[in-house]
This record gives sequence, C-alpha cells and structure tokens, in this order.
Amino acid sequence: MANPDAASVTHRFLPILDWIPGYRRDWLLPDLLAGLALWAVMVPEGMAYAGIVGVPPIMGLYTIVPALLAYALLGTSRQLVVGPDTATGLISAITVGAIATQGTAEFNSLTSTLAVLIGLFFFSFGVMRMGWVASFIPTPVMRGFIEGLVYVTIIGQVPHLLGISGASGNFFTKLWHVFQHLPEVSLAPVLTGLLSLSAMLLLRHLAPAIPAALVVMATATIVIGLLGGEATGVHVAGHLPSGLPHLTLPNLEISTLSELAPGALAIVLVGYAEALGAAKAAALQSGGKIDPNQELIAHGPANILSGLFGGFLVVGSLSKTSVATAAGARSQIANLVAAVFCFFTLILLTPLFRNMPQPALAAIVIAAMLHLTKPSYLRELFERSRWSFANTLIVIAGELTLGVLQGIALGVVLSLLTLIYLASHPRGAELGQLPGTEAYRSVQRHPEAVRFPGLLIWRMGGDLFFASIGHMSTALRASLAARPDVKRVLLDCAAVNFSDVSAGDELLGLIKEVQNMGISVAFVRVRDAVRDDMKRAGIEAIVEPGNFYERTTDGVRAWQQQRGVA
Repeated sequence: MANPDAASVTHRFLPILDWIPGYRRDWLLPDLLAGLALWAVMVPEGMAYAGIVGVPPIMGLYTIVPALLAYALLGTSRQLVVGPDTATGLISAITVGAIATQGTAEFNSLTSTLAVLIGLFFFSFGVMRMGWVASFIPTPVMRGFIEGLVYVTIIGQVPHLLGISGASGNFFTKLWHVFQHLPEVSLAPVLTGLLSLSAMLLLRHLAPAIPAALVVMATATIVIGLLGGEATGVHVAGHLPSGLPHLTLPNLEISTLSELAPGALAIVLVGYAEALGAAKAAALQSGGKIDPNQELIAHGPANILSGLFGGFLVVGSLSKTSVATAAGARSQIANLVAAVFCFFTLILLTPLFRNMPQPALAAIVIAAMLHLTKPSYLRELFERSRWSFANTLIVIAGELTLGVLQGIALGVVLSLLTLIYLASHPRGAELGQLPGTEAYRSVQRHPEAVRFPGLLIWRMGGDLFFASIGHMSTALRASLAARPDVKRVLLDCAAVNFSDVSAGDELLGLIKEVQNMGISVAFVRVRDAVRDDMKRAGIEAIVEPGNFYERTTDGVRAWQQQRGVA
C-alpha cells in the first residue's frame, strides 16, 4: 500500500497529478488552438527578446521548450505561461554586461549561467516557503518600474530599428547617441523598421486575434529575402543552427557567481511579483487556486533547464498568459502543445529565419513595450495618493538616470521608509459621540460629535512599539493641554494589535505622569494579547483591572456614574 504522506508530497510538488485526472475531453480542442496561438507569439517574441537580453536569436528558441515543459509539470496555475520577459531580460543584460562584453561567447555562456542561478534561488525560496517576498514590491513601484522600463527598452531598440550603432549608458546618453547618429541612417533599415512597427500596431488595433508578431516577422523575412537579404543594407539574423541545443554546464566559479547574485536576486523579486500577478489574474478569470510557494518552486526548474540547454531566464508573463486565455486555453496542455511546436521549429524551421531582419525584431519589442505602458494609471494614482505617485515618478527617474536595478531598488527602499514613517506616526485622535448613536468618531472630522465634560476619549492610531510610542505620547499630551477640564482619559486601543517592551515601559511612565496630574486613566477595546503585554509591563496594576472596558459606551457610562451624571 502506498505511503499517503509520500503521495501527498508528490502531489504537492507535481500539481499536474491533481488536475490531469480531471481533464475533460471537450477541453482538448481549445487547448490545441491556444497552444498554436502561443507558438505563433512565442517564437518571434522569443527571438526578439533575445535582443533585449543581448544574446543571439537562437537562444530565445532554446529558452522556450524546457521552460514550458517544467512549468506545466510543477506550476499551480492552469493558464500561466512562462517564457522570455522584457523587464527581467533587461536586468539580465545589465548584470552580465558588467562582467563580459555583449556579443561574445562568454556573454552568452554567463547569460545561461545566470538563468541557472536564478532557478536555484527560485527553488530555494520556494522550499523555504518565502512566497511573501513579492509583497516587498508595492504596485505603484512595480508600475513605475514597468513605465521606466518601457522607455529604457525602447531607446535601446531604436538603433536596431534605424540600422545604426548602439551605445551604453543611461536613457539620456542613449537618446543623445541616437540624435548624433541620425545622419548615418540608411533608407532600407528605416523603412523596414518603421513599416514593421506600423504593421504591428495596426494589426493589434484592427485584428487583435491575429498573431501580429508572427505575421510581421514572416512578411519582413520573405520580403528582405526576395530583395537579396543582407545586400539590401538591412542587418539580418543569418545562419541559425538547426536541431536541439547541447547541454551547457554553467560557470560555477565563486567569484563569477557572486557577481551575478545581486542581479539574480533582483530578477527573482521582480519576476516573481510579475508572475504571481499574472497567475492570480488568470485564476480570477477562469478559476483555480494559486500556491505562491509552489510557484516559486516551479520557476526553479524552468530556469535551471533553460540555462542548461543554452537559453536564458524565464518568468511568468502576463502578456503571454493573456494570449493563452484569450485563445481559450483551459489547462497547461496548451503550454505543452506550444512546447511541441517550438520543438519542431528548432528541428525543422530555423533555416527559414536566415533573412529575418533585425529592424523587424526591434519593432516587435517596441510594440510589446508600448502595449505595457499605462499613462492612465499614473493619472489615477495622482488622484488617489500623492505619496505613491511621487514614489512612482522617483522610480521612473531613477531608471532613466541611474539604471534599471537602481531605479527599482530606490522605489523599494522609499516604500519601506514610507511604511516605517507611517507606522511610527500613528494617527491618534480625540473622539466624540455621534448624536443618537453609540458610534465614536474623530471630533476634527466630525464637528457634530459630542464631547463629555471632564472626559477625553482618545484613540490610539496604531500599534505601540519603540518607534511609535513617542509620537503617540506627544499627541496625547497635546490633546490634554487643549482640554484643561479633563479629569479622566479613556484610551481606545481598537487599532492596537501589538505592543513591544519599549512601548510598554514608556506607556507606563506616561500613565504615571498623567495620574500625578490628578487625571485617571482607563482603557477600552484592548485586545487580549495587548492586555497580556500591559499586564507584564505593570500597566494593568496601576490602572486597575476594573478600568478596562469592552465598549467605549461602557467607559463613558462608568465616568458619568462616577460624576453622578444620569
């Protein structure tokens, strides 16, 4: 008899065993058609995105098959598609470019090594159940990162689009380089690039169901081939090897891995946040449950196998997942179908890409990036939160001036600093009773709220810990100074979920100080765990247990009875 614990572990690490027995026959045709649609998108985009990563187009094809197969076995999302990605691809190019020169065999090898390292990080974090790491990138920071990335990626592809040399440096350096070299632009590459870009945008607008990337790439390749290939003055892909890639061992030198590690961690953080968002979006639309930790684990082998077979990094892609969902994908069978067609493309079809023009690939990338930008989100964010809007702009500016990694790191740091500031500055407030109710609200926001003579009802705005207790004490003293008639303070602790030792000690001292002023102290709506902390700090002893109330109304009535008020 099989060990039930072993079976449970097997099912947890191989989610395909859960859904494949329930696979319905009527799903097969939609999955086949969705797989074809994915193939039509992933082949041209894989080769185009290789340009972002800085490696030959064939490596984009090497990336697709092992990644799709690994995720189909290990992923928990029914429709998530993993593959080459613009955001993380640019980080990969920057990370490897700091060690090796782009266009060399060493650069290509280190790019595959980086994918293996990323996979090891993904898998390790999944085993350690660290799915919460994605929460360290707030949505405004991620949105700012993507907006900045759109501009950085486009300016990096413009030289390929125009047929001129590229340049290193930040966004403005590359932009200035393009302006300086405009006199060198030739008519053939410009026409190829601009016509390809126009066709991409028109097809997406007029016929979104058509695989625009495949149509544009095929048309441009055929036309350039008929006109003479490289002789036209347009840079083409040239010979692409046929057949399967060979197993490539990663560079395991400690010095090299240590240089790649920071970029790998940044890619894991950014890629996982993007992948989890895509998986959750697909689950909301078509059902299914997402296990964040298993998603980390699934991205591990997907990247490791991609790197070992000569490819580069992969993450879950919202755009490709949207293609699969729109095409009617019901399960990961669609990804397996796409993998099979990509496999046959490697074996049989690579000679067809010999005359594939570089400007057309650049146009595919630029069109994909334009599809990602959302200026309307920035307008909405400005109306909702000036703090978040400013943070988003800082991320964009950081990417354009300092670099992609520095931009998102700056955004994460600023978000954490904002969180620390808000947590350490709880919004305490004096409360009053809304007429005719038992509701108590801030007297500043609700002038109609009734105050009680001699009684200050004061709401603590958040958790009590070493960084917040000082601000809370200062605010309470200010409220007491504004109410010289106060003889009793009723502290509303409904918003307090946690109290540390430092806060307990300072709160005890504050209570003693208030009591020495002839003012008694009582508490209302104190959570059990917080009251336990107060008991250990000696607060309950000096306040007395009878001065802890379950409802604000109870505390108010006790004060009125004490004063002899009906």
